[in-house]
Amino acid sequence: MNAAARPGYSPGLEGVIAGETSICWVDPNAGLLYRGYDIHELASRANFEEVVWLLLYGELPTPEQLAVISRRLAAERALPVQVETTLRQFPQGAHPMDILRTGVSMLATFDPELNDHSHEANLRKASRLIPKVSTLITDGWRIAHSKPLMPARPDLGHAANFLHRLMGEPPDPWRAKIVDTILVLYADHEFNASTFAARVTASTMADIYAAVTSGLATLKGPRHGGANEETMKMLRDIGSTDRAESWVMERLARKEKIMGFGHRVYKKGDSRVPMMRELARQLGQRFGQEHWVPTCERLEAVMEREKKLCANVDLYAAPVFFLLGLPPDLNTPFFACSRISGWCAHIMEQHDHNRLIRPRSLYTGPPQRAVQPVNGSSRQAT
Repeated sequence: MNAAARPGYSPGLEGVIAGETSICWVDPNAGLLYRGYDIHELASRANFEEVVWLLLYGELPTPEQLAVISRRLAAERALPVQVETTLRQFPQGAHPMDILRTGVSMLATFDPELNDHSHEANLRKASRLIPKVSTLITDGWRIAHSKPLMPARPDLGHAANFLHRLMGEPPDPWRAKIVDTILVLYADHEFNASTFAARVTASTMADIYAAVTSGLATLKGPRHGGANEETMKMLRDIGSTDRAESWVMERLARKEKIMGFGHRVYKKGDSRVPMMRELARQLGQRFGQEHWVPTCERLEAVMEREKKLCANVDLYAAPVFFLLGLPPDLNTPFFACSRISGWCAHIMEQHDHNRLIRPRSLYTGPPQRAVQPVNGSSRQAT
C-alpha cells in the first residue's frame, strides 16, 4: 500500500473516538462522571440502587422512584429452577466467571421480551438482569462449595443481599456500606473493553443478554477485570512493605508487567483510587492488617519514579476485597455484579441510536499475487 494512502492507525484504538454517550465520562485528568455527577460525591452520598436508576433513566431518583427501583430489584432476584439446576452441573473447579457467563446466556431463553429491543422493554430486562447477576454469583459459589443456598431478604438492599447470600448470614452494616460504595465506584467506566464489546454486540441488534454475555467474556481477561485477582497475588508475594521496592525493581529488570498500574485513558491517576485507598486503610485498621496500604503506596512511589505510571483502582481494590473476606476467585464476578448496571445502560443507548459498529483494519500482508500451479499441473482437486 502506498504510504500516502495508508489510513491513520492507533494500536488498541488508543485515543480513537468510537461513539457518543451521555452515560459516563472518564476525564484523563483523574475525573469520572456518571451522567454529570462526580464519582466521589455519588460514592459518598448515593447508594447503588440510586446509581442504577441514574444510569438507566438519566437522573438521580426521587424518594418515590428509589422505592420503585428497590422493589423491582428485590422482586427479580430469584433464578428459574432450570438455571439453578444447571449451576449444579458445572465441573469441580470451574471458574466463577465461566459459570456467570453461561448463566446469563441461559437466562435469555426465559425472558418473554428477549427480542423486543424497545427502550421500555430493555428497561424491564435490565431490572431483571441486574439482581439475577448477583444471584448467579452467590448461588454459583455456594453450590460449588457444597453449601445450602440462602434465600433473598426483602428487607436488605442490593449490597447487603449479596453479602448475606454469599456468606450465609446477615452482614454487619459497616461491611454492607463498604460493599455498596464499591458497587457505586465500579458501576460504569465509559468505553472500557467489556462495555465496548457489549456495545459492538448490541450494534448488530442482538439482545441485551447476548450483549452482556460478550461483556462478561471480555471482563474475564487479566488485562481487564481479571487484574484484581492478579494484583492480590502480587501483593501477597511481596508480603511486606520493606520488600516492595526490591520486588518491583527485579520484575522491571526482567521487563515484566506490574499489576495495578497504568491506564489507557487516565494520565494523572485513576479517579477511583483515593476512595478505594481510604477503604483499604479503614479495613486494615479494623482487622489489624495495616501493612497493605503502605505496601501499595511504596509501589506507587517506585512505579512513578521508574516508569511514570500511576496506580489504577485494581491496586487498592485487591486488598479491600481480601479484607472483606471475598474469595479471590470472586473478585472479577463481583466487578460484574456492579458493572452490569453500566452495561445495561450502554446497551440501551446503543439500541436507541444504533449504527452497526464495523471498523476497518490496516492490511499488512503481501500484495495481490497469482496462484501458481504445482509441477505444471492445476491445484484443483481431482
